[in-house]
Amino acid sequence: MYTRFCATLSKLSLMLAVAGLIVLIACVQYQVIGRYVFNDTPTWAEALALLLVLYITALGVAVGVRDAGHIGMDSIISLLPESMRLKLEIIIHILVGTFGALMAYNGYIWAVLKWNDQKPMLAIPSSMDYVPLVIAGVLVVLFTIEHVIALIQGKEVVPAWN
Repeated sequence: MYTRFCATLSKLSLMLAVAGLIVLIACVQYQVIGRYVFNDTPTWAEALALLLVLYITALGVAVGVRDAGHIGMDSIISLLPESMRLKLEIIIHILVGTFGALMAYNGYIWAVLKWNDQKPMLAIPSSMDYVPLVIAGVLVVLFTIEHVIALIQGKEVVPAWN
């Protein structure tokens, strides 16, 4: 049940990241056409593109954690006995989850602090720059819990894109 929930969240995150990437490409293309064809640079397009990069990256990081696409020490772990390997893998996932929790917490603090500031080129609060940290952090924690449960049960987490 929890694995299905996390798989759905991961697929949704991946689809949102792809949609964001398409919008990002359109924004940059619109900016280039405005600059070189019409000699009128739309300033909001660059600001929106930069904001989209933050959201795409955050969602990609979370999906990468769930699909075990993050950097690991596989060569060292594979040399250890099975009992040590399981313990070390759980410790690594707990450390990744702790990083995700810190990311979510600090992103939330910055988002609250910047809520009343406006982005100059977009009519949105500056805190929108920090919301991706919160989203990615929460997703990383959820996906880490899934990995730890799977390790304890002797199962594998199937990547979302399969």
